[in-house]
Amino acid sequence: MATIDTTKDAIAGARTRMEKAIEDFRKETATLRSGRANATLLDAVRVDYHGTPMPLNQLGSLTVPDPTLIVISPWDPAVVPLIDKAIRTSDLNLNPTNDGKIVRVPIPAPTEERRKDMVKHLHKVLENHRTALRNVRRDAKEAIDKLEKDKKISQDEQKRALDELEKLSHSETKKVEDLSVAKEREIMAI
Repeated sequence: MATIDTTKDAIAGARTRMEKAIEDFRKETATLRSGRANATLLDAVRVDYHGTPMPLNQLGSLTVPDPTLIVISPWDPAVVPLIDKAIRTSDLNLNPTNDGKIVRVPIPAPTEERRKDMVKHLHKVLENHRTALRNVRRDAKEAIDKLEKDKKISQDEQKRALDELEKLSHSETKKVEDLSVAKEREIMAI
């Protein structure tokens, strides 16, 4: 953390870092496949375009015309076979089709076993982000304790700041857990 002169700086820095961790959790869980098509599902797919790995959304437009289909309309028709290959070789277990102009990616409903595997992965991601939040809290606590040790703040102010930090930590952890519960419900819904 940067140099911290007040408890407000420590709390504000912790809040910013915790919000980034929550946003990262949202992005990571968006790529988990539920039964419905979602363009963010293909965010991790990279297409080797002229020797450079490019994200799909930079090679064409992605649309979701119905809950079981993603349609990719590339701006350059020559890239259609490359997009098809990139999706097939990804670990998403998807089987795209193309007509030479657009790529259609049907999204099959995952099996019960696959859903349980996704929930296990979700729990790992959740635990990693809980740990990140705890690390942010620990860093902020150390900064506040150092301020008190260096006699920049009183013990009363230290206690108030630590209480505020604890409340912030609990609320942000609850947000991540609520997002996880919602995503788990979405994954397990048939």
